[in-house]
Amino acid sequence: MADQQEDEDLRMALRMSMQNSPPEPKRSKPREAANLATTTPEESRRLQRELMAAAAEKRMLATAKSVPSSGSPLKSDSGGDIGTKEMEIKAKEVKLGNELSEKEAYQLFFMVFGSDVSKDILAQWSNQGIRFSPDPETSMILVQHEGGPCGVLAAIQAFVLKHLLFCPDDLVKAAQSTPQNSTPRRLSKNQYVASNNFAAFTENAKARALVKSMGEILFLCGNNKRAVIATLSSIGDGVEESEDSLTDVIIAQALEGLSIESASDLHKVLRVETYTTPASAYKRLEAIIPVFQSRMGALLFLISALLSRGLDCVQADRDDPSLPLVTAPFGHASQEIVNLLLCGQAVPNVFDGRMDLGGGMFLKGVSTNVEVGFLTLLESLNFCKVGQNLKCPKWPIWVVGSESHYTVLFALDTAVQDENELEERESHIRKAFDAQDQSGGGGFISVEGFHQVLRETNIRLPSEKLDSLCGSGFIVWSEFWQVILDLDKSLGGLKDSTGQMGQKIFDLYHFNGIAKSDLNGSQFSSGGETPMQRPRLTKLRVSVPPRWTPEEFMADVAVLPSGSAGTQPSGKDTEVAKPEPSQHAPLVDCIRTRWPRAVCNWVGDPPSIV
Repeated sequence: MADQQEDEDLRMALRMSMQNSPPEPKRSKPREAANLATTTPEESRRLQRELMAAAAEKRMLATAKSVPSSGSPLKSDSGGDIGTKEMEIKAKEVKLGNELSEKEAYQLFFMVFGSDVSKDILAQWSNQGIRFSPDPETSMILVQHEGGPCGVLAAIQAFVLKHLLFCPDDLVKAAQSTPQNSTPRRLSKNQYVASNNFAAFTENAKARALVKSMGEILFLCGNNKRAVIATLSSIGDGVEESEDSLTDVIIAQALEGLSIESASDLHKVLRVETYTTPASAYKRLEAIIPVFQSRMGALLFLISALLSRGLDCVQADRDDPSLPLVTAPFGHASQEIVNLLLCGQAVPNVFDGRMDLGGGMFLKGVSTNVEVGFLTLLESLNFCKVGQNLKCPKWPIWVVGSESHYTVLFALDTAVQDENELEERESHIRKAFDAQDQSGGGGFISVEGFHQVLRETNIRLPSEKLDSLCGSGFIVWSEFWQVILDLDKSLGGLKDSTGQMGQKIFDLYHFNGIAKSDLNGSQFSSGGETPMQRPRLTKLRVSVPPRWTPEEFMADVAVLPSGSAGTQPSGKDTEVAKPEPSQHAPLVDCIRTRWPRAVCNWVGDPPSIV
């Protein structure tokens, strides 16, 4: 008991000493700290207390002897010095953050977890940090150890990939340390090809990409007007101004025994700060990134996103605000959480816009274009329909949802998003069709809606075809599309005399952040040791055949020499590359919701989305 009180007093002294002093120059690690691993637990505990006490004493003495330098933020708006008392108040308000009101804390807790949450779910969300994998081959993957928060990690991962692969200039301007061979090549005005040398990214570049991604998501949630950053009162500024060698010690001791099992617990420990400019938010995130790397990181970031959006706005986004955002019984992130992080609104559906149910009732979907997108296995099972906003994002990066997990799929070449003549026409017609589909993604529309589609797409069907499609009183997409493929171009159809329209070949990469055993054999030692636990990275070769079926395509085409790949140029007498025999995994079904008829191949174990 005495030791616990002494530790608490030391932590309090350390935090108080750090509030009013500028950061010290970094020093080499003390010999005592370097030898902690070789001492007994009692000696380690004593040395840690001595280190913390020494740091606190030094800062307190420095503060008492001198006024902080002109470089420290201790000037009033009019340019005069701020008094000591006023300085302390500002330090508390800006750096330690503000408490949520008791009402807000209770609203937040029950919005996220509901009124009957299990201790297992709370433990999952209180033990997941935002950290990169230590394994060199997967070092740009955020690793997941607990089930539940994968939706948060996958969304952050998608934005991290955006900054590392396609926006490294921003990181170079900030850090001047991104390797040249990781910079994307710009082949045309709208095409970028990123490097596949994933191990080339430095720790500094990855850290800055993480900070940029977190800040971008929070401002997206805040309608580009604000970002709210949540942290813990027990940590305060000890992390921001401590030496690197003490950071983990401070966080570990601050989180020792900390658990969030009720709204009251959340109210006691949570502190929030609001920023209205990206620069100020990035600076703060960079300073306290170790807090988000700690075991509370994923939960704190989710809370930050919810508060950036505003709790009332989050509830207004949802179709059923009475349900918790973290779903029972396994504690998975709901679609509302994923949509909030991808598009800035906590809408529960993945279709475009709103669906009118009649009587003034609507279902809310995604209403804006997004930077990174979303695909789901549930669409291949006909449980939902992902709209073009999520399916065709600005960058070729997608969060992939299964029944119980979220992973990330991406391409290095932005041209995989380019539409050829068949895809562009299909996209236009499908968008018009979906706008009239009131079945929740069932793929059929009324006769009245069908005539509207024909007008918008300039399709002129022969009377016998029109009567055949409308005979049942509703029109099914698959039947309508087959008619379009057999309809001459002069009538608005896509009848293709060459048979090559739509052919594409490209590479995709898939990340699964859950640390699992590597089963490809490379990690097994001859001594039969346990295989390495690490995230999974899989490269897939994707061939999109022409409009006929993959089986017909593979039976009829000739084979190009090895190494020939890519979209076949139109108007040239060239043979089409024959794909390897198709391999199948649930991820392939997800890919086919974006590229119908896609044939996928990979080396080693099949990619996992669970």
